[in-house]
Amino acid sequence: MPQGDFFIVDKWQSENLSAPIHWHKSGRIFSHHPFSVSDVPPDWHANPFTGERIVQPERDWWLIPDFDPAIGDIKLIWELSRFDWVLAFVQRARTGDRQSLIRLNNWLNDWCHKNPSYKGPNWKCGQEASIRVMHLAMAALILNQTKTTSVALIDLVELHLQRIAPTIRYAMAQDNNHGTSEAAAMFIGGSWLEKFGRPRGVKWAATGRKWLENRAKRLIGNDGSFSQYSLNYHRVMLDTFSMVEVWRRQLLLPKFSERLQQRVQAAAYWQYAITNRWNGDGPNIGANDGARLLQLTDTDYRDFRPSVQLASVLFAGARAYIDEGVWDHPLSWLGLATPSDLIPEPKSQVFDRGGFALLCDGDAKAVLRYPSFRFRPSQADALHTDLWLQGRNLLRDAGTYSYNTKERWLNYFPGTESHNTIQFDDRDQMPRLSRFLFGDWLKTSVFKSLSRTSDGQTVTAGYKDGYNVRHTRTVNLSSGLLKVTDEVSDFKERAILRWRLEPGDWEITNGLLTKGSHTIFVFCDVPIKRYELVEGWESRFYHEKQSVPVLEVEVNQSGTLITEYRWSV
Repeated sequence: MPQGDFFIVDKWQSENLSAPIHWHKSGRIFSHHPFSVSDVPPDWHANPFTGERIVQPERDWWLIPDFDPAIGDIKLIWELSRFDWVLAFVQRARTGDRQSLIRLNNWLNDWCHKNPSYKGPNWKCGQEASIRVMHLAMAALILNQTKTTSVALIDLVELHLQRIAPTIRYAMAQDNNHGTSEAAAMFIGGSWLEKFGRPRGVKWAATGRKWLENRAKRLIGNDGSFSQYSLNYHRVMLDTFSMVEVWRRQLLLPKFSERLQQRVQAAAYWQYAITNRWNGDGPNIGANDGARLLQLTDTDYRDFRPSVQLASVLFAGARAYIDEGVWDHPLSWLGLATPSDLIPEPKSQVFDRGGFALLCDGDAKAVLRYPSFRFRPSQADALHTDLWLQGRNLLRDAGTYSYNTKERWLNYFPGTESHNTIQFDDRDQMPRLSRFLFGDWLKTSVFKSLSRTSDGQTVTAGYKDGYNVRHTRTVNLSSGLLKVTDEVSDFKERAILRWRLEPGDWEITNGLLTKGSHTIFVFCDVPIKRYELVEGWESRFYHEKQSVPVLEVEVNQSGTLITEYRWSV
């Protein structure tokens, strides 16, 4: 492992930029949980929440199991070794804080000493190695050291590519962000090595470019939908391509294909449309494991605006947000001009490649999730419906919580019970085959695309599952009203409609659920057996959960349920 000054202390020019405060006295695990830091490096093999250390970290990476009970959630070990702190340290260095660069070199030397090549958990995953490469490259770019890179840093990058290259086809087989991340690291790291005369860099850069083109074509639809059906993983993918394009421009490398640029541009618009402009938050749909790349601001983890703005500028040549704000800071740090053009305002539309219907009415926005699976679904969330009013998530999804926890939570968060849909006979909509895989994927059997009338905007989708149970949902959004009509049939014992609510003092009076100016009424053409508020759970941030009120409406025979959610501002 290399040692020495990875970043050259006396070769940078201070600039008047706004440096983040995170990773100065306190870092953020999964971009959310506080973690005290100092000049003393952290323990790279310890759970940052409990201090419990991994056993035998000197083992070869391939001898360490994926889900070792003694380790718990290995993401807790990996998190500090993603090198998010590298970016924060170099940002403060650019504003004149010389001590931050000294601390950075000390931490990197300690990491190399404690994580010898291909030994221990932090070498286990090619994607984790790739994230380190991307962050080191962006740090060198911010410090203007891409052309005056130290030998130690180039050596460290080369060691990482040697780890990524042998298993890259495994990453591609996942059809998710593993492939985009590892292709990006190969392209960025390989072209960097090539500039410094490292012979393998040429081949690795070409491999990375090939797979980036391949992944953009295969995983991103023409409408911008991404293979993982997840807002947060969509951001991971978007930030990855943004770093690739920034690097390509920095090294004056040939452009990517027009198709790649168009696909990523569409993906940026998808993220822009689904999230809200008031606070940058969006539906907690799909897997959400706390991943967040390219953290150049102090914005909240759930604020997607910095990523949307950066990708829009890079791939559309236009801004997403007209007002100046912290979401513009990445442009300054990466030396990008701010264009005057704006991308189009979000409008009601269907993203059929991913199975998302978006309905917009003034300050209100509804999202219907329907089964259009070209890639493996990670959650049984068919016909889930999210409702937003400005920055408020009125009807919400549960998130993920943890990939390695008690069986109850492993079943709950990805399962049908944690979504705003209907659960039949106490089972999930699809059978669970493993931790990350459902079988017998649902297919949309009924679909009526967006229509606009004097009564608002309407979309309909439905499915028939493996037990021949049928569920069709029609969502209508108009001024101050969300109306959802559910037709259900052919289940055996019970169907439970759930609405996961914004926390607050909800009360049921004569069948009407109220909280201030917000009211919910559910009526049905068959008898309602149960109508009550229960406790549910949500995870807005990885490894954190909190209770939320959930309205459950149970029927025991085929019928039609109509939900009306009304509000006034």
